[in-house]
Amino acid sequence: MDDHGFFLTLQAIRRQIAAMPHDLYLIRLIHHGTRRPFPGERLWTAAQLMQAATIRFLRVRNREGYDVYIQPYAKDRNAGYILVDLDPADPETIESMRANAHDPCVVLQTSPGHLQAWIHLSTSPLEPAIATAAGQQLARAYGGDMGSTDWRHLGRLAGFTNQKPQRRTSGGYAPWVKIVHARAGLARNADGLLQAAAQAPALAWLRDGVRRSAKVVSAAPPMTAAQASETYRAWMQRWHIAERFAQPDWSILDLWIARQLFSQGTPAAQVQDILRLGSPHFPRRHGDPDDYLRRTVARAAFPCPGRHCVLHLNRAPLVKSPYSGFDQPPHFSRIFHNIFTDLIIVLILFAIYNYWDLVIF
Repeated sequence: MDDHGFFLTLQAIRRQIAAMPHDLYLIRLIHHGTRRPFPGERLWTAAQLMQAATIRFLRVRNREGYDVYIQPYAKDRNAGYILVDLDPADPETIESMRANAHDPCVVLQTSPGHLQAWIHLSTSPLEPAIATAAGQQLARAYGGDMGSTDWRHLGRLAGFTNQKPQRRTSGGYAPWVKIVHARAGLARNADGLLQAAAQAPALAWLRDGVRRSAKVVSAAPPMTAAQASETYRAWMQRWHIAERFAQPDWSILDLWIARQLFSQGTPAAQVQDILRLGSPHFPRRHGDPDDYLRRTVARAAFPCPGRHCVLHLNRAPLVKSPYSGFDQPPHFSRIFHNIFTDLIIVLILFAIYNYWDLVIF
């Protein structure tokens, strides 16, 4: 085993992850020859990613020709980290970023003359449109690759080799992905950049109270009540709402469905129509239904100011609880586990009782 190489990779991963703290990381392996991904996408915590077995697995795949990519994971939103692919890179670019208060938290040398920079803009997830607009602004400002500005673009993981044939050294070796800079922290002008991204032309319809524009109306046909109800009901069935909750909080469900629709590129006017026509018993007890819809759609379109506002769709927290904010029904496997554990304890106590009964008599 190459212990020296293993510990160099471990050290590089540890430095990069420490500068990009998050709950989960998406790891993807792409073969340089076929451009096909290794089967499966892996979601790992920082601790799991730095386990010896994980690192050995990734090093073997890397030697087989797979490039190793990473992205902080926030399901159908951006985790608050924006990648700028500087290909090729001007040596002064990083200093210009710092001078403009767009400080990168991580800078990698993916091969000689080529850099990737991660900029931390938010501690709460960003909507895809906002993250993409911010990535495009940064790429234009610093000469980055405009093809790498989408909200879920992955960057390279340090400590592995760049398997692209055109990046090989004169001796035929694959260059290592090295850390140039790693320091956790939000960019000093993160708020300004996010505000500028929200004012991009593509998001103008959101700034104006999420009203219909002529462009949106012409692009999307009117939503019928049947279509809206079918769309709303489809999400309820997907999350098993009726089975899990006797009395769902429809306002929370409205917000969730709006976020899902936005992540799929649904226009704001159509999102409002789906909520108005498809949400059960709407307008319920809302005194101003139109204002309620505007506020719900605005909340769905823009990130909350704190992590506690983040909702996880796969958990469907629709009934409030004084403990964790929301209750979830106990999973069957958990119930079975508890019953099985109690049964084992009873059998052990019964065996001990019989043993002492034999000893005494």
